[in-house]
Amino acid sequence: MTDSPILVLGARGKTGRRVTARLTALGVPVRAASRSTGTIFEWSDRDTWGPALDGARAVYLVPMNESVDQDAVAEFADAAVAAGVRRLVLLAARGVGGAAQPAQEQAERAVRESRAEWTILRPAWFAQNFSEDFFLEPLLAGELALPTGEGREAFVDVGDIADVAVAALTGDGHAGEIYELSGPEPLSFRTAVRMIAEASGREIRYTPLEVPEFTALLESQGVPAAFAEMLTDLLTNLRDGTGDHVSDGVRRVLGRAPRPFAEYVKEAAAAGAWAAPADQRGR
Repeated sequence: MTDSPILVLGARGKTGRRVTARLTALGVPVRAASRSTGTIFEWSDRDTWGPALDGARAVYLVPMNESVDQDAVAEFADAAVAAGVRRLVLLAARGVGGAAQPAQEQAERAVRESRAEWTILRPAWFAQNFSEDFFLEPLLAGELALPTGEGREAFVDVGDIADVAVAALTGDGHAGEIYELSGPEPLSFRTAVRMIAEASGREIRYTPLEVPEFTALLESQGVPAAFAEMLTDLLTNLRDGTGDHVSDGVRRVLGRAPRPFAEYVKEAAAAGAWAAPADQRGR
């Protein structure tokens, strides 16, 4: 079984590429799957599932909830077990009061009801959303406007998520566990943006929006309605205090504290994540 690969879905994504790199560094055989490179995998194309699963012993399962039919996750879990997969590690999300995110309840249930060993990861909002995802462009433009008010979130570093995922994929004692993952302290978006501005040496501001203003902003950017609704709900939950707590999953699995947001900001700023666009330099 040690020669059998671990299948990593979403291998080009924020967590997937880090999980792949960590497994490779450990000398663990990895099958990196995505829509465009490595092993081709498409949730909507069942013909890609068999070759991806062939001979795999474990799967890092990343269903993007804004684009994947959740029924497909149950079907995939069944296909994985039928192909001989013995362990599933699902990346989900931290919900309200220790519950699953509503959009991912079906995926979690499918994994729990599979005949494989399973582990579910429920992280807080990723710190790297500020440097590798949808918060980045507004920050580069100088303003992050969100309907989060002064609500706080314990942003988690994706490196910590990857470390926990690798432990669950390769180690013992994680079967049947649900791990909530967060950073070491809740921060408001205002504070997070201030830290980024100070570290990058740029003028960047945070502007709280009302929901109708934010919805109109997303519509003007051509964001699909279903994704816009989901994103707005998640952000307003943070405004209402659902993220204002620290979870213990990182310490439970890794025996250490999670990485502070300030450390992430310092590293990302040093790498030029929020450097001023070329046409704004020198202004």
